[in-house]
Amino acid sequence: MAVHDHPRRHSGFHFPSLRRTGAVSASGEVTTVAATATSAYALAGLRLLTGFVFLWAFLDKTFGFGYATPSGKGWIDGGSPTKGFLSGVAAGPMESTFHDWAGQGWADWLFMLGLLGIGLALIAGVGLRITAVAGTLMMAFMWIAEWPPAKHLSDGSVSMSTNPFADYHLIYAVVMIALAAAGAGTVWGLGKVWARLPFVSRNRWLI
Repeated sequence: MAVHDHPRRHSGFHFPSLRRTGAVSASGEVTTVAATATSAYALAGLRLLTGFVFLWAFLDKTFGFGYATPSGKGWIDGGSPTKGFLSGVAAGPMESTFHDWAGQGWADWLFMLGLLGIGLALIAGVGLRITAVAGTLMMAFMWIAEWPPAKHLSDGSVSMSTNPFADYHLIYAVVMIALAAAGAGTVWGLGKVWARLPFVSRNRWLI
């Protein structure tokens, strides 16, 4: 009887699809890591820019660099950081209240310390949770002062409002809340060092 030599057939498992899946999975993990890193750097950049907005406002109002605050009319020269803005409020439910607050010493100090604290905290990447609360409160008061829902001012003139709700104060508030929620102080910031401090680790609201 002739014996024919046939190629051997293996009945075992073959893994070509599993190898391809593994390669895709590895590629997906690399892409995810890269996207996460990119997001972290993007948030860090946003945090630094937002912090500089607040810090610059403090410096300009303090020293009168000639931008929003004219030279010689800075806080250090005896000018009031709140008088011009609050006395100019011409719409909204707190119009008369803001007029009463304008130029008051306590209002000047509270406003300027808020600008300085928020600016430094954002740039350093520390205390982002309490910064988000304080910053949102400040932006809420400024939103009420400008009162975007008003089409006309109290004297009947056009308010020039372009949106009844969403303005830059609201955007700044949302940005600060997002930065705090994302823990955006660890990249280009002192967030990790801050979080390891004993009094911060015992009071997580300070992170």
